[in-house]
Amino acid sequence: MKTPLFDAHLALGARMAPFAGWDMPIQYAGILAEHEYTRRATSLFDICHMGEFDLRGPTALADLEKLLTMPVAPLAIGQCRYGYLLREDGHVLDDLTCYRLGPDHFWLVVNAGTRTQDAAWIWQHLSPTTRFTDLSDDTGKLDIQGPTARAATERALGVELPDLGYFRFTELTLDGVPCLLSRTGYTGEFGYELYCPMHSVGAFWTKLLAGGEIKPAGLGARDTLRLEMGYALYGHELNLERTPAGASRGRYIQLTKDFIGHAAVAAELQQPGQVLVGLRLASKRAARAGDAVAVAGRTVGLVTSGSVAPSLGVAVAMAYVEATCAATGTRLDILSRGTALPATVVELPFYAGGTARKHG
Repeated sequence: MKTPLFDAHLALGARMAPFAGWDMPIQYAGILAEHEYTRRATSLFDICHMGEFDLRGPTALADLEKLLTMPVAPLAIGQCRYGYLLREDGHVLDDLTCYRLGPDHFWLVVNAGTRTQDAAWIWQHLSPTTRFTDLSDDTGKLDIQGPTARAATERALGVELPDLGYFRFTELTLDGVPCLLSRTGYTGEFGYELYCPMHSVGAFWTKLLAGGEIKPAGLGARDTLRLEMGYALYGHELNLERTPAGASRGRYIQLTKDFIGHAAVAAELQQPGQVLVGLRLASKRAARAGDAVAVAGRTVGLVTSGSVAPSLGVAVAMAYVEATCAATGTRLDILSRGTALPATVVELPFYAGGTARKHG
């Protein structure tokens, strides 16, 4: 599948590759250059492959409380929250963000690769009076990310944007087009996620890039940026083989409510087997997903994501390891391509200089 911006990516010289069934741009000027520009200025990402679901009705809130791990009722209108959608056994169907647009009106923003299974699961567990609509095919999504995102976006679009706190959003009209602007993202930097009708996304893409202050970035930089922040990626840190207990250690999970998968998650939180940790390597030689993690030659875990961290100048990785090996400062070896790479358990995020929570 292709987003409406496919031809625009080719015109910009993007290197394209398959991702979750979509042809997506991996890089334009290069992953390192795009990563660095996002950290100091503003980059624009095509995220039109993501899924958006609309749920509304008198039973929508109760249904979402049952479906999702995080508390939904306390959300104010104009606020969003991250959490998990689980099977009965507690294993992760998806990680997602829930937006509250009204007292009985919500959006769920889901991953591209899980959209179909998510829709089927949600539909199966809804009350008759909850209306569900898959908006994905009609909704475009652009991520505008970087510490200068507000000023750069205002100049590019010729508007004054409203003040928005972190994980807050507003519905507004831009260039005569109804949009939803959210102070969220996947880079660790200040920025926005802009939702608009799919037929309008090309015009916004062109206008945002026209002045040259905002530059395009691909999924390669998006991955190194999120890894430096220790953000989970579905299919790597989260999947159908695990509950979210080891990744979240209780965050984004409200055990005082009865959600689907509650028993399995609660049990694992009480007696953790493997937990997700950050590993800082001693060099720029990067580990790969699937590499074993060992202590004194004994395998104690598995790498889920690994890369050079451009902002830090060393390689980093995330891995599930036995809980007894998860303390900060623990020395481990990553067994990668026949070589033992020394690594140390460190606190997440790896990169502490992100501006995501800056007020704007």
